[in-house]
Amino acid sequence: MLELNRKPLRSYLLAGLLGVVTATVVLPVAPAWAQVRTLPDFTDLVDQVGPSVVNIRTIEKVKASGAGSVDEQMLEFFRRFGIPVPPNMPRAPRPDRGQPQPDEEQPRGVGSGFILTGDGFVMTNAHVVEGADEVIVTLTDKREFKAKIIGADKRSDVAVVKIEASGLPAVKIGDINRLKVGEWVMAIGSPFGLENTVTAGIVSAKQRDTGDYLSFIQTDVAINPGNSGGPLINMRGEVVGINSQIYSRSGGFQGISFSIPIDEATRVSDQLRSSGRVTRGRIGVQIDQVSKEVAESIGLGSPRGALVRGVEAGAPAEKAGVEAGDIIIKFDGKQIEKSSDLPRMVGNVKPGTKAVVTVFRRGATRDLPVVIAEVEAEKPLRKASSPEAKPPVAGPAQALGLVVSDLPDAQKKELKIKGGVRVDSAEGGAARAGLREGDVIVAIANSEITTVKEFEAALAKIDKSKPVNVLFRRGELAQFVLIRPAR
Repeated sequence: MLELNRKPLRSYLLAGLLGVVTATVVLPVAPAWAQVRTLPDFTDLVDQVGPSVVNIRTIEKVKASGAGSVDEQMLEFFRRFGIPVPPNMPRAPRPDRGQPQPDEEQPRGVGSGFILTGDGFVMTNAHVVEGADEVIVTLTDKREFKAKIIGADKRSDVAVVKIEASGLPAVKIGDINRLKVGEWVMAIGSPFGLENTVTAGIVSAKQRDTGDYLSFIQTDVAINPGNSGGPLINMRGEVVGINSQIYSRSGGFQGISFSIPIDEATRVSDQLRSSGRVTRGRIGVQIDQVSKEVAESIGLGSPRGALVRGVEAGAPAEKAGVEAGDIIIKFDGKQIEKSSDLPRMVGNVKPGTKAVVTVFRRGATRDLPVVIAEVEAEKPLRKASSPEAKPPVAGPAQALGLVVSDLPDAQKKELKIKGGVRVDSAEGGAARAGLREGDVIVAIANSEITTVKEFEAALAKIDKSKPVNVLFRRGELAQFVLIRPAR
């Protein structure tokens, strides 16, 4: 009797009574990366989503010019230079002199949009409808409707308009968390007025920072003027973004386009539909990025969080105890990786809500409870008042290129700080770091200072051969710099 030899990828079969042995070799399955992939076919997606995409034209009413209409001026231009007049160029009737002329309607722009609901709500970009006296929405079946602007939010560049229609084909909203870099996406819109134009590409990046309240989806889908407001569609036929911006040196597409993530756009559109406006939270701080060098020098480690350069008087942050020079590393328990994360997190919180701000201050963290206020018009920063003249104090500070003096009480009150030293002159390393006369140093080497005496004591303890971090105020804004030793 034959003994079966069980080897990998091989099996032996006994062939009936004849005792013949045959070998069957099982080939390994090719790995996923080695499988042949075909290019996607977008035809089904176009049939599915195309009817939900609309063309948007805007009209602006302008005062009639006494110098003749635009048409007349163009005709005069053609006549003067001997250029044949285009046969399709409209001729405006010459108005009777001395008679008041009605406002003229002039096309203002062309954009795109998509149907949110079957009863006529349409989403587009705020810049598409901004300044329009009349909005015309054209469906793929060539029906035209005058639209009412329900609301527009410039900060997110999202707008919602309404047409009087029913039974419209609404889009499906996708899950932005499932969107992956490298996957295929498609856009439908009206570039240069060419309706129902389809373009495709891949997702180049997610969470690309180009604005205060939004991080964008970056793609290489061809987007041109007129595509604004149209949908970005995944291979499941779901809308994942609104085509909004391009990076271009020529005004046309150059391979980089940006779309508003649909989750952010939906959040805005819901508020516009319910109240016609968008409310956002604020805590009243001016922020900046944290550099790698500053993070290392103050003991933060990695460059993360948002550096507080200024705190608005009477704002929630000031009431909570946030100070200029703090680094906000968490908001309501959520990590802040970069400074642009903070306004987005705070902006999405309903005004009046209680939250916790975690700050890093001079080597330690602390949690500060804060009540979120509503975004309002930005207030201009106050300039520091001219300090009372006091004799400058020389000493160890001169090793850094600084001459400093005690801060006058009037300036302490103006800046709402307990103390600090005024920079009377900055040379050498201090000047190279960006310090200048009139700046107020409030901390050095992670040590808070209120007088020249404290400043010199802190300075005496540092290693003069290494860079020293300095926190200073310039007006109402605070900033870190590193003063490097002379070589």
